[in-house]
Amino acid sequence: MLPVLLFIIALIYLGVHYHINYEVIAGGTVVIGLISGVFAWLVGVVGLIPIIGPLIVKVLSLSVIWLLNALGYIVSYIAIRRGYSQDVLTYRGLTIALIIGIVIGFVLGSMFSN
Repeated sequence: MLPVLLFIIALIYLGVHYHINYEVIAGGTVVIGLISGVFAWLVGVVGLIPIIGPLIVKVLSLSVIWLLNALGYIVSYIAIRRGYSQDVLTYRGLTIALIIGIVIGFVLGSMFSN
């Protein structure tokens, strides 16, 4: 999987270098990553890190995190369309801080609960 990952990184670099639309680059990356299974491989590699790796994998797979992120994108899209771009920056910053706090709390709680 490492050659596939390096190939994806090279394609992203070339796309940015030649000013290809970012949506096309992101879509191509997702398609290649899903077809090749490189995302699952990356999660497996992170899970191999002793003690903290499995915790990171658990946190990344929590549906609450996915739901918060999706809701944030929907609200951001609507707010930007209505002209509240500065408020969106503040909101996204607070959302990122909340998610980081949840991750840190989950990791510390899992480490010290035994």
